[in-house]
Amino acid sequence: MYRAVTQSIEVSAEPSYLSAQSDPESGHFVWAYRITITNHSPETVQLVARYWHITDETGRVQEVRGEGVVGEQPVLQPGDSYTYTSGCPLTAPSGIMVGRYTMRGPRGALFEIDIPAFSLDLPGASARIN
Repeated sequence: MYRAVTQSIEVSAEPSYLSAQSDPESGHFVWAYRITITNHSPETVQLVARYWHITDETGRVQEVRGEGVVGEQPVLQPGDSYTYTSGCPLTAPSGIMVGRYTMRGPRGALFEIDIPAFSLDLPGASARIN
């Protein structure tokens, strides 16, 4: 499990390789990742946007930007957690994901929180930050 805390908001990430959806012989590798966002601050916040920077072991970079996560823009009261699962395909057997969420505070101000860097590695390979 990977973890980052920014402005009292914790983001944890847990990746897992999806062998049933992957085809290594054709260079198709798929991971799922479960993200949990916990609001440890005294304020209500809303996740409004995401940014991902994904790099595979060959150095190929993908950037992903968009509103919310999995079609939602969750509101987190103090003490609330929100968990979602998504996926990431790569054309190489290893990679790294890192990013940030744009959050809206109680008075409408936007701020960013870190998504921890996490490694995408085949089972049995030593986990590493690429």
